[in-house]
Formats: sequence, C-alpha cells, structure tokens
Amino acid sequence: MARRSSGVVDAGTPGYPPGGFPPADPWDQSDDKGRRGKARRGSGGGSGDRGGWGGSGGRWWIYAGRVILWAFIIVVLVNGIRAPFERFTAQPSTPSAPSSNKPAFPQEAASSYALSFADVYLNYDPATAADRQRQLAQFIAPGVDPQLGWNNTGKSVLRSAHVSSVEAQDVNRAIVTLLVQANGKIFQLAVPVYAKDGALAISGRPATLPAPPRAALPPTNQDRDTALETELQEPLTGFFKAYASGDTASLQRYSDPPVTGLGNVFTFSALQEIDAPRGDANARTVNATVIWQVAPGQPKTTGGSLEQTYQLTMVKKDGNWYVTDIRGSTLPAAS
Repeated sequence: MARRSSGVVDAGTPGYPPGGFPPADPWDQSDDKGRRGKARRGSGGGSGDRGGWGGSGGRWWIYAGRVILWAFIIVVLVNGIRAPFERFTAQPSTPSAPSSNKPAFPQEAASSYALSFADVYLNYDPATAADRQRQLAQFIAPGVDPQLGWNNTGKSVLRSAHVSSVEAQDVNRAIVTLLVQANGKIFQLAVPVYAKDGALAISGRPATLPAPPRAALPPTNQDRDTALETELQEPLTGFFKAYASGDTASLQRYSDPPVTGLGNVFTFSALQEIDAPRGDANARTVNATVIWQVAPGQPKTTGGSLEQTYQLTMVKKDGNWYVTDIRGSTLPAAS
C-alpha cells in the first residue's frame, strides 16, 4: 500500500527561512553542509557522504596564525640567547692605526739640524767672528739677528752635544733641547726650529737651561757570599786575562758558551773586587771590578789605568765555575 504524504510543511525555526537553516555564512559553508549531511545520515536518509569535509572553513586561518606566532616566538628566543653569547665570545676589536698621511713635525731632521747649529753657535772667538756669522747664516731664518745676540767678545768652545728631547708645538714649530758640554760646564740648550715643506731654519735665539739634576743612589745592603767571592778569585782572574787578549782557546776554559774577547784593547792588570750576593749553589750573578792597563796609542795618549765593573752570569759544572754572559753592571762604584 502506498504511503500518502501528510501534507504538513515544516515552517522552520522562527526567524529563519523555510527549511529551518540560517542564511549561509560565506566563511562556514563547508561546516554547514557537513552538519546537514550528518543530520540526513542520522535520520536514515541514505548511506552516501554527500556533505564533503566536516571541518570549519575558517579554522585553517587559526592554525596558520598559530604556526606563524610560534615561529616568531622561537626566532625571538633563539636571537635572545645567541646575542649575549656572541658578545662574550667575540674577539676585541683592534683599534684602527692612526693615519700615516697626517702631517707631523720632522723630529729627526730637526734634531740633526739643531746639533749642527749648536756646533757653530757655541764656538765663538772675536778673531773668527766674521766666519762664524757666515756659518750661522746657513741656519737662521732671514731677518733674524745674524750673530744671535753675541757681542763679539769672549771665547767659547763646545766639547759635545746630544739631543735630549724634541717638543713639537705644531707641525711647523718645535723646541729641540740639547744636552751639551762647553767651557767645562754641562747644561741644556733649547733651540727653536721651524720646518716647512722640507725646509728648516733656526727661528730665534736659543735658551740655556740647567742640566738634569743628579740622582742619589739608594743604599746597597745586600747579603754577600764571601765564601763564593774567595772561590771565584782564581777562575775570574784567568777569565779576564783571556777576555782582554781575546784568546779563544783560553776563553773556552772559563766561559760556556765561549764569549768574545776585547782583542788587546786593554791589558789585564788586576781583579780589584768581586761582589757575589747569596743565591743558588750552582748558578749565580756576580759583579767584578777589573783594573785595565791602557797602552799608549795615538799621539797625546800616554796610557794609564781604568777600573771598570762587569756583571757576570755564572754556572757551576763538574765542580768548576763558567761565565755564560758578560755585560755592564749597575753596581754603585765605591769611593
């Protein structure tokens, strides 16, 4: 028997169109279709899956946003950990070297110039005043006093001069200070030098300054090893005889490695004193004062004697002491 339709039409849910479903959401169409398909399958309306994927159509935006957010967080964390690590392990930066193209006062050239000038300036005699003025003209700038303040009287003799310091005021002007010995005195001479494009000139009158003060030596109260000083008398006497003559075979007996001798510059006269501080039994640094005999040589030399003090580094091998190094000594000279 055929079933008849009841003829009842579903009015739907109030506020919604016929059929009871809300208006289609463009972001949720697939989800809506999925719910309808599930409803039909649940009521026995067929076994086919006609509604497609039941997931939300807008939910994939949420998943994508979460992935981007987590990626951002991971990047921030990695950079936050790596940055301080790199700061601690980074090599210190090397400061850039100053530019070599920057103009500077020519200190070496000005020093030589001032030395040559002083040899003329501090040697004067009325008998050679005209010659001195001609020589000074090679150094002083035009318009400067040709005699630099000398009144053409008296005599001066320069014995030695050495550069003590150069104080540059700018790229063109400097004071070259010389340590000089003249007329039996030691003093300093401040020489103003002007430099420009490779040219040099004495720009004004020099100034005499006092010599550096003499330093007072501290007292020496070291504990001396008198037994070792006695023990070293014989080997050091033999060593300095060989050292004076430069005899290679003899030097090998007293030094290891063999040192180079003086080649008869002096003749050994006597071993004046040995100063040996206490220390290691087989290695010691001692000071020895020697009297050298100076042989007559060039005219006006008549020989004489000199006392000189040496610092010796020594080692003991097979019961014998050997010199391993010889140099100048800082031991104060007793009066």
